[in-house]
Amino acid sequence: MDRVDHIPPPPEDDAPEDDALEGDALEGDAPEDDTVEGGIAARADAYAAAPLLGCLLREVARPVADEPGVHLLPGCGKLLRVRGGRRPAAPEVRTAGGWHRLDHPELVKLVAEELRRHTGLSNHELPAEMADSRDTVAALLTARARTAPPGDPYLRSEQCLLTGHPHHPAPKARGGGPAAAWLPYAPEAHARFPLTLLGVREDTVVEEGDCSALDALGTAPPGYRLLPAHPWQLDLAADRLAGAFADGRLIRLGTTASDTWPTAAIRTVYAPERDLFLKFSLDVRITNDIRRLWRHDLLKLTRTDRAVRTAFAALDGPAAWLSDRGYRTADLAFEELAVLVRDGLRGRLVPGATPYLAAGLVEGFAGSPLDGPADPEAWWEAYLAQVVPPVLAAFADHGVVLEAHLQNCLIACDGDGLPIQALFRDAEGVKLLPDVDRAAGWERLVYCLIVNHLLELAEALAERHPGLDPWPAARRVLARHDLPEIPALLTAPTLPAKTNLLLRWTGADGAAARYRPLPNPLASA
Repeated sequence: MDRVDHIPPPPEDDAPEDDALEGDALEGDAPEDDTVEGGIAARADAYAAAPLLGCLLREVARPVADEPGVHLLPGCGKLLRVRGGRRPAAPEVRTAGGWHRLDHPELVKLVAEELRRHTGLSNHELPAEMADSRDTVAALLTARARTAPPGDPYLRSEQCLLTGHPHHPAPKARGGGPAAAWLPYAPEAHARFPLTLLGVREDTVVEEGDCSALDALGTAPPGYRLLPAHPWQLDLAADRLAGAFADGRLIRLGTTASDTWPTAAIRTVYAPERDLFLKFSLDVRITNDIRRLWRHDLLKLTRTDRAVRTAFAALDGPAAWLSDRGYRTADLAFEELAVLVRDGLRGRLVPGATPYLAAGLVEGFAGSPLDGPADPEAWWEAYLAQVVPPVLAAFADHGVVLEAHLQNCLIACDGDGLPIQALFRDAEGVKLLPDVDRAAGWERLVYCLIVNHLLELAEALAERHPGLDPWPAARRVLARHDLPEIPALLTAPTLPAKTNLLLRWTGADGAAARYRPLPNPLASA
């Protein structure tokens, strides 16, 4: 990243320090015994500021030479100072009187001013999403203070993401609705809930693939098929579905006999008793997109999933694919009522292994295997050996571009916490060659696997184990593959980093990824 010329030292720091939350306050499940509203508010500000600052520093700001933590905002010409390690914290702006500490509303205002000047465009929607994301975190912190996390370590890893995407301006936004509407279904609040069961008149049912697991969730009367529904989505789509309930095309059949647990993806739930994942539509913008199961994605689901299953069947080693077996919906509301059936864990896991969400390892949770490996370098080498080869082999041998980011990867560990298997999921995010050209597919693979995944995990591991350099091991595992793109990856000065802040500010489609160069730690290793 280009640096600006040296700027004279600022005046003596006159900002109070006692209210600052350093970066390590954002790691893991921090103590949740706050009884004072101000404590919750300060923590919510810190959690919400970290990813917003992460975007701003990566995409727009320019570090000032010889001024640690100080960045120039080139559009408005202001100086911004941050503290913390891998999660920037305690933002301050340079004023005539010294450094002024920014609360979250002031930070949002500063970011909006910079982006207006930087892009020449206005945007009233994104600042509202930033505020909503912060208010969501406050509601989650309040709820977590009175709710125990799940006892199962896998579920804890899925439900620990208070920060969420570390480089998105509003990763926790929930569409601006009242907390009462979404909090009962929030994984970060350790929610669990039964699904609503609908009867869909048989002549309106649309399905493809193996949806037989749905029929075991209840009993539909003659002339109807069973369709589970996410209760939040039913509320969101109530007006759209009112006519179908009135004329009998849809009927309500109660709820599932047992609870499901929302995973990190929010709209995907896990039913442990049945070892089944179900993915639903949610008509809410979460990060970059409205989270519907879009018709065009569903119609190509079978082809995509078959290609991935074929690729994984040819792999050496224990890597597993959680297949999206099929979907069922109703033609009267094809996208709104769609449910996707995904493999569970038990038939895919190495015996005796415990799975964890990779994103949970980065965020931190009680019992994380990242916290206490006896030999962190050996742990990291084992992790790389499980995660990297399947992604490269699927691309090289089958033209499959896995969306191998942190939220789509599970790592299974043995009794000592050592990684022994990687599991991958979500056919919706998979791309196939030649549907996308090879260069675009490779860029997407590098962003998801290296920038969004390995870079984040490497930094989290190195933060816990000072002195560990994770990148020589990463170079070695990548260099073992004879993909023609590998030599350039290992020597390029930069990697492609997705610009979520600019993407959202300019109103670009979430699928229209744009990248900016990020220093490549593989080259410097």
